[in-house]
Amino acid sequence: MPSFLSNLVKGQITLMNPLLQRLDVKKSRDLQEGLGRLQQRAMGERVRFEDVPFEHFEASWALPNKITATHALLYLHGGAYTAGEIDYSRGFGGAMAEQTERAVLCTAYRLAPDHPFPAALEDAAAAYHKMLESFPPKNIAFLGESAGGGLCYALALKCKQENWPLPSSIITVSPWCDLTMERERAEDLKCRDMLLSCEGLSFSAQRYAGDTPLSDPLVSPLFGDLTGLPPSLMFAGTDEILRDDAILMAEKLNAQGSPCVLEVAEGMWHAYVLYGMPESKEAISQIKGFLMRDAIDA
Repeated sequence: MPSFLSNLVKGQITLMNPLLQRLDVKKSRDLQEGLGRLQQRAMGERVRFEDVPFEHFEASWALPNKITATHALLYLHGGAYTAGEIDYSRGFGGAMAEQTERAVLCTAYRLAPDHPFPAALEDAAAAYHKMLESFPPKNIAFLGESAGGGLCYALALKCKQENWPLPSSIITVSPWCDLTMERERAEDLKCRDMLLSCEGLSFSAQRYAGDTPLSDPLVSPLFGDLTGLPPSLMFAGTDEILRDDAILMAEKLNAQGSPCVLEVAEGMWHAYVLYGMPESKEAISQIKGFLMRDAIDA
């Protein structure tokens, strides 16, 4: 049963939804940046940030204070490939650095429509190669929500394609793995989803893919060969349009021999893990346990 706090947050988001749906790209980005700055202030001095220079995009290490991290996370943020800049990435990335006691590379990969595919994937790959200079692949995990979750799997497929070392594991929240938007979504999900619409996702997908077919596995990893990928932990909510995308991706991963544990939280919405509620804290506790087991197995 959803907690009191989650019901309160859900009610507030529902009230704000008509306004959120009218935001243009710039205002959406500004809103996300503001949320990220709030998260950073809440961390205080428990996490420090160190900028990392890249040619095409901004990135920062989020480092837990008083701890020398031996393991790391590559964090790829959500935002439908059209929103999400460095402060937003530092927000959840910093929270995960504090909670997991791992170094987190927070990326602000290039965004559509100015930079369509493969810009985001190229930037994610550059970030991963930078991490490999300091950490062995067995000590690195990919982490992402929404579009960033799909990008985690696209990057893993790119690693296979190029014979790059794969990370130890992949953790995704409400991953967007099928940008074709051709499969019919359940009508009840369309009504219950407070944040996403099929029309909005289709619009963003076209902006991101550009001239590349939406079914290309590096755009929509659901259509890729998932054999040989590292173990995954995946989260989704019952009340989001992308719920079935997560279910299908998890089923295909398991069917092709790449272990995936999927947690579908009752009454939760898109990317609920980021909201600081009891359900979010439970998910983060599961992530910590998953990473600890992953480190032991490595």
